[in-house]
Amino acid sequence: MACVRCSSDHRKTFKAEMNIHFTGREGWVKPSLWVFPEVTVCLDCGFAEFLVPTAELGKLAEDSAA
Repeated sequence: MACVRCSSDHRKTFKAEMNIHFTGREGWVKPSLWVFPEVTVCLDCGFAEFLVPTAELGKLAEDSAA
């Protein structure tokens, strides 16, 4: 599959860990959320993409609505 930004086929997938923080003042008191997605990076332009795992996605939606 080609990069959506530069159409390169020179992409690689890596395991990652990310700590997602909520924005705004209310985000200061909400706990951050750790996710461990696979990140696909275009090695030509640097564009990266990943999917938030289902369980963590539900937590983000729940905390955003509160």
